[in-house]
Amino acid sequence: MSAASTTMTGYGVSPGLACAPLIRMAPPVVTDPAEAPGDDPAHEVQRVWQALAEVAEQLSAIGASGTGGAILEAGAAMASDVALVQAAARHICDGVPTAHSLTLAVDDYCGQLEGLGGYMAERAADLRDVRNRAVALLLGVPMPGIPRPGHPFILAAEDLSPADTVGLADSDAVGLLTERGGPTSHTAILARSLGLPAVVGCAEAAALPGGTPVILDGRAGTVEAHPTPERRQQALEEQARVRQQRRAHGPGRTADQHAVALLANIGTLGDASRAAQEDNEGVGLFRTEFLFLDRSEPPTIDEQIHAYTQVFTAFEGRAVTVRTLDAGSDKPLPFLRLPPEDNPALGVRGLRTSTVVPGILETQLKALVAAQQRTGVQMRVMAPMVSTVQEAAEFADLARSYGVQTVGIMIEVPAAALLANDLLQHVDFASIGTNDLAQYTLAADRTAHTLAHLLDPWQPALLTLIAQVCSAATALGRPVGLCGEAAADPLLAPVLVGLGVSSLSMATPAVAAVRDALTQLTLQDCKDLAASALCAREPAAARATVLRMSDAFPATASERQEA
Repeated sequence: MSAASTTMTGYGVSPGLACAPLIRMAPPVVTDPAEAPGDDPAHEVQRVWQALAEVAEQLSAIGASGTGGAILEAGAAMASDVALVQAAARHICDGVPTAHSLTLAVDDYCGQLEGLGGYMAERAADLRDVRNRAVALLLGVPMPGIPRPGHPFILAAEDLSPADTVGLADSDAVGLLTERGGPTSHTAILARSLGLPAVVGCAEAAALPGGTPVILDGRAGTVEAHPTPERRQQALEEQARVRQQRRAHGPGRTADQHAVALLANIGTLGDASRAAQEDNEGVGLFRTEFLFLDRSEPPTIDEQIHAYTQVFTAFEGRAVTVRTLDAGSDKPLPFLRLPPEDNPALGVRGLRTSTVVPGILETQLKALVAAQQRTGVQMRVMAPMVSTVQEAAEFADLARSYGVQTVGIMIEVPAAALLANDLLQHVDFASIGTNDLAQYTLAADRTAHTLAHLLDPWQPALLTLIAQVCSAATALGRPVGLCGEAAADPLLAPVLVGLGVSSLSMATPAVAAVRDALTQLTLQDCKDLAASALCAREPAAARATVLRMSDAFPATASERQEA
């Protein structure tokens, strides 16, 4: 007798439908404290050093291949940290087996990181991935990684490291299911960048054994285990239909030709090169931190001009929105030498760093203007973490004094959203960063797995703040974009347009699906969806209502005209 069909729910973070058997990620190797220690402690320390060095090279190589470069480079930096070797060496000298010495060293550091909370707690998962890879080398066992069964499968895991997620790109995986994680986790962001259907934060998935037939819906966030043969056939036909579907091209438009600019998020020169080859209208978020990472001294103005010129040249004829250096909290930069903080997420970060480290912002503005003059790109510059009217006014005055023609601000904290009417009078545009705005509005650490439900972009409080910002922007005639992960959701994108968002910026692979979603709806449809979402009291109810209403609309603009 076949098992009864059951449906479980998580967070749909990357749209698409996948139907395939489940394969579980192999657990990491457990080191044995009773194993015989090596005869020569110095030789064992050298082995640890070599294993970590090889892991650093592996992670750098994977990152250089494209997706998730900055995240993987951070892992490589962890593997290269001499402090980790020194910590393992102390255990080795105490007679602890080599591989277990590294486990103890990593456990100790992870405990410290998790005690700090926030971004640092999230880095503990990356450090454990470094440990798992190095231990596999020390013990001569297969490296942790993606299964290779030779047929399509849905990968199930408690969670994935960035390196493992990137490894899905050249595997037979057609979907991803994790027990932990949330809409803004590294796993979610990378799955979207790969265009892989994914559901995260589905704790019930832990009970599903390998081999279970599954239908995964990355848009609705549902996982159907043991579907009937009829449901399976229906899902496979839907998969094939979506793959063969003629996709829309060109600028973003609703069915009645209301313009919605569809833009790419980029963070490295590699990101820029790939995004420039795709069908988008430019860049809605250029994260400039890549040039500043892992440096003891800030890049010179010439280094910055060269890097920005390369990015701008790739997008000549299109718009590029640049976010000035967003450091602090989840992006600590050594050369800033910021003092330790009990709660970095509420400390010196974003625009606030310019008041602590004079000259950094001014140099960046000079370099950006010089690069624009060399390329003629349509450059817009915005400041992160603006909280007050004074900050908005002072940044606008400073940027314009250096020759920036179009100046904007990020709306990432409730204070900025509530006073949007006052802030926007000093700038030319605004961009809403939903990841941080959700974190601060719901008082929920965006890296805490147990709080992922609070960071759902469908939260009524978050949608209400977005609506308030858009209302203020419309009254003043200012464009307002959105560059958080919410922009990549084809179900939520029409709601955001209905609220008044004029541009959406996302991971490059997500643009096509969002474009298609918008072409099926008129602006009034989007407004109706937005009104219904705002009336819902819970994220799940908002999502379900919009899904039901969307499915009721004619499938295409041509069908609508015929009707």
